[in-house]
Amino acid sequence: MDAAPIIDVQDLTTAFGTHVVHQHLNLQVYPKEILALVGGSGSGKTTLLRQILGLDEPKAGEVKVFGRPVHDYLGADRIALTHRWGMLFQAGALFSALPVFDNVALPLRELHHLPEDLIRDVVLMRLSWMGLSSRDAALMPSDLSGGMIKRVALARALALDPELLFLDEPTAGLDPQRSDEFCDLIRTLHRELGFTVVMVTHDLDTIGALATRVAVLAEKKVLVEGSLEQVRQTKHPFIEAFFNGERGERALGQNEVKDVKNGKS
Repeated sequence: MDAAPIIDVQDLTTAFGTHVVHQHLNLQVYPKEILALVGGSGSGKTTLLRQILGLDEPKAGEVKVFGRPVHDYLGADRIALTHRWGMLFQAGALFSALPVFDNVALPLRELHHLPEDLIRDVVLMRLSWMGLSSRDAALMPSDLSGGMIKRVALARALALDPELLFLDEPTAGLDPQRSDEFCDLIRTLHRELGFTVVMVTHDLDTIGALATRVAVLAEKKVLVEGSLEQVRQTKHPFIEAFFNGERGERALGQNEVKDVKNGKS
């Protein structure tokens, strides 16, 4: 790709004691793409996400975010970096004691310089993007369905209009219809807002619906990366079982039918 990567992982080794999770791992994430990180249980997907976020120290190698080593962001620079990305956690991670409005407003209030009327306007706008109303803003998380929790959590992740969005199993726990609707929402917002997405998921329907590029973690490294079709052509036991088995053929075949119906090539 011609553009410089937003995330550049070079020769990364991650180890906890004698247990090596990543070894000489390389990965680049480019502007405005939706990259799906895929791998079997224990392959290090979540650990890689923690390395990108700067939550863990690598044993060797380097992770750059926005052109700078992530561990070089300190103090005010670190705070500014966190304002450039948003995170959607698997279960939403809403604060149970706060209503929807205050959950979404939290990142804005943490800036400590925005007037409350502007915060109100931004929160209601983000909720409207999710198909939620001002009446929904008064609800408590315990009043929300699983699909609404995902939407409120996504509104909070996008509160500061980030350039980079991390999704951890974004459709986990949703029924097929709600999962399709949530994928449609993410795809629409990605197209309109132009942010970059790094998505950890094992759901084939979600990969087929959203990913513009796929990176497969296996054998402590990124085994292969490319378009979904390129990845599926790679001869490897995990890839053949995951993507080209009966479940994979069924899920990805259905997504191809949906793409045709929606006018996608």
